[in-house]
Amino acid sequence: MEMEEIVEEETSGKHENMVEITVKTIGPARPSRLHVPSSIKVLDLRKLIARKNHLPVENLKLILQGMVLHDHEDEDDVYVRFNDGDYLIVAVKPKAPVGLDIDDDDEDLKFQLPQSTSQWKKKLYSFLRNRMKLPDIVLMAIFSLGLKAWALIILWFTLAPIAHKLDLGPLYILGTGFCLIFLNLGRRQPGDVSAYSIFNEDFRELPGTLNADAIDRDIRTGQF
Repeated sequence: MEMEEIVEEETSGKHENMVEITVKTIGPARPSRLHVPSSIKVLDLRKLIARKNHLPVENLKLILQGMVLHDHEDEDDVYVRFNDGDYLIVAVKPKAPVGLDIDDDDEDLKFQLPQSTSQWKKKLYSFLRNRMKLPDIVLMAIFSLGLKAWALIILWFTLAPIAHKLDLGPLYILGTGFCLIFLNLGRRQPGDVSAYSIFNEDFRELPGTLNADAIDRDIRTGQF
């Protein structure tokens, strides 16, 4: 009960109401009742449950109404609000075998911003992910592009209606395709050979290229 007293002391200035919730740990353990402040930090709640049930706090996952509770969001502490009778599920991740560093946290499989990302990008990421519920593939596309790429995209959409009014829509799209092709062409280093022999000196082909001469040679030698 020591941790419970600590939590109450830390939150007594902000949270006056206490509520009773039901805690169910996945496994054979029976549900238990727990008195907590109506609003409490998720991190404090995890510590309280870990101390009360003698569980490793770093391996606990708390689930409330189908949502996994996280300790922090954008480097800020997350608070959770309870009502009397709420049902909290506790899942304990198994420890990895000795010598293996295995982390099966689902969050590690999701798109995450680097630690060096600016604060405004973190706020925008949190809004798009948590409020707009955008999938990770869309978030990856948004935050992987630089400012120059976004400027070109905005310019393209700005000019598209003009091209449509001038009946140049098909040419505008074709021109965009050719621009993308030429802009993404790489530069060959000295000594590199192109996959297309017409661009090579003396029309030199890559080893293993299949052409009419190779087929004729294989037929004559009985290898085809």
